Amino acid sequence: MHAEAQHVRLSLPDGKSAQVEVGKTVQEALEALGVKGNHWIAARLDGRLVDLTRPIESDAQLEPVAADSPEGLEILRHSTSHVMAQAVLSLFPEAKVAIGPAIENGFYYDFEVARPFSPDDLAKIEAKMQQIIQSKIPFQRQELPRQEAIELFRRKGEKYKVELLEELEEPTVSIYRQGDFVDLCRGPHIPHTGHIKACKLLSVAGAYWRGDERNPMLQRIYGTAFADKKALKKYLQFLEEAQKRDHRKLGRELDLFSFSDEVGAGMVIYHPKGALLRHILETFEKKEHLRRGYQIVMGPTLLKTDLWKRSGHFDNYRENMYFTEIDGQSYGIKPMNCLAHMLIYKSKVRSYRDLPLRFFELGTVHRHEKSGVLHGLLRVRQFTQDDAHILCTPEQLHSEIQGIVDFVIEVMGLFGFDYEMEISTRPEKSIGTDEDWERATQALMDALQDKGIPFHICEGEGAFYGPKIDVKLKDALERKWQCATIQCDFTLPERFDLTYVGPDGNRHRPVMLHRVILGAIERFLGVLIEHYAGAFPTWLAPVQAIVVTVTDNQLDFARTVHRRLLDAGMRAEIDERNEKLGFKIREAQLQKVPYMLVVGDKEVEAGGVRPRRRDGTQLDLMPVEAFVELVAKECLEGSGGRIGLGAV
Repeated sequence: MHAEAQHVRLSLPDGKSAQVEVGKTVQEALEALGVKGNHWIAARLDGRLVDLTRPIESDAQLEPVAADSPEGLEILRHSTSHVMAQAVLSLFPEAKVAIGPAIENGFYYDFEVARPFSPDDLAKIEAKMQQIIQSKIPFQRQELPRQEAIELFRRKGEKYKVELLEELEEPTVSIYRQGDFVDLCRGPHIPHTGHIKACKLLSVAGAYWRGDERNPMLQRIYGTAFADKKALKKYLQFLEEAQKRDHRKLGRELDLFSFSDEVGAGMVIYHPKGALLRHILETFEKKEHLRRGYQIVMGPTLLKTDLWKRSGHFDNYRENMYFTEIDGQSYGIKPMNCLAHMLIYKSKVRSYRDLPLRFFELGTVHRHEKSGVLHGLLRVRQFTQDDAHILCTPEQLHSEIQGIVDFVIEVMGLFGFDYEMEISTRPEKSIGTDEDWERATQALMDALQDKGIPFHICEGEGAFYGPKIDVKLKDALERKWQCATIQCDFTLPERFDLTYVGPDGNRHRPVMLHRVILGAIERFLGVLIEHYAGAFPTWLAPVQAIVVTVTDNQLDFARTVHRRLLDAGMRAEIDERNEKLGFKIREAQLQKVPYMLVVGDKEVEAGGVRPRRRDGTQLDLMPVEAFVELVAKECLEGSGGRIGLGAV
């Protein structure tokens, strides 16, 4: 601030500057700088996001934030969640509000209410929101002593806000008012509700307070907001397509898997077609690992708790583990496969000439996921990982990381996935020395940089024993999925005293890489189902062809065709039900079978088949052997030469 006058100098990133009086708002400052337009909803003041109504007290750099920018959308959606909460309290005065953040592509707000919200309730809430939006109610920021804020929300009966405030250590907190609605919030927010141009409530679900099943069940309303109606319409169309691809829906329709309350939450029951699909994927995996020099191993499901204490899992991961007792001895059900792999390594003296050792296991693990986060195949409590641990010398580390990266890229390309990569660094809860973490992180960065692969840094999101590369897949709808990961670990080899004899005859410490390619098989299957919309490529389809009879007159020939397909190694079925042909064709289409062979009198007379592809393309009449060759060739081409007929 200039001492001789009550003015401050403000500048834009492009260098343009102006003087304004102290106390002028950010909005007024932007106008003084010549920034035009009503699509600015917030600003960066010296890099920090603030409201446009924030008064300016000192020299600073200003940068306006547009509603359609990533930061702007987050602010817009957070503000819309406040409008939704105001609408809910207007219609349901007895409701208690919990938290209402912006999330990717939308927002939600949790409420404690006497009964669950119905679809009619959502329609009423949305109508009330539009009234609030049209009223252009200002968002007003106010800073209060924390104790004063506690008393404010206690008078309102907002027990969840009081609980949050009582846990804060800051002496001063900020609240936001719009009309008669008050919320605890850091902000920033849009200037007034009229800036909300396009929003939609999407769904309602139950959610435990703070995700803990011991806490009250709340009602969570999900919604979204965009800068304009065109963007909202596009997103709603995307949601409609995503709903059609929902793996839970397709899992039922294609008879792949199910869940049962009698079994327990998060436990998958595979039906014949789903189990076969999984078997095909696992067979592919084993072949790919064997040809890359991996050795298949298997470890037990139960390991003594003392071993989990030694590894650091007990101190850093036990809330995700299950424990049991046998003969007075405590055991942990494995959430990871690494301990047994280290014991295999340690079972005999290793030389540097033996390294690298690559141990691969399709290992089934159990993790105590909270019920609120369980979601079909994507989040379960029992799952199988295509897990491997590579033990190598420090000199081999670089090439081994790059070899895993190549493996991931090759396999994901086979399934038609694009990808991006992230490196996650040391979390607050972790083990090992700073030096080892720095070495491990640098090794991961060097491997990607040398291959020219860009990556983002995710601070503090590594595993508790080491940093990691996370591979985010992009599916057919451009959604991102976390599957493959590569973790670099100097710490567990130290804890388990793993060594090898070097060229100098002395003992040295190996480095361990934890890695998965597909990740959890269950999760990857869920992603695949949605990626392909259930229409699997022929090499992967659990049923590759179905023989359909027109009438019972063709039964004998149809059965012969079916048997010849099975003998050739094809995964084939026959529909010989006494139903109308149109019904049977429709059923086969709904099952998304790659090929349909309709057998009528002409096919019987010619002794051949007339294949019809899943997309409706009708092929010419051909001998059964020619059809088998066609499918075999398609399988080989689709799997990159890896899988043909008879591969399983």
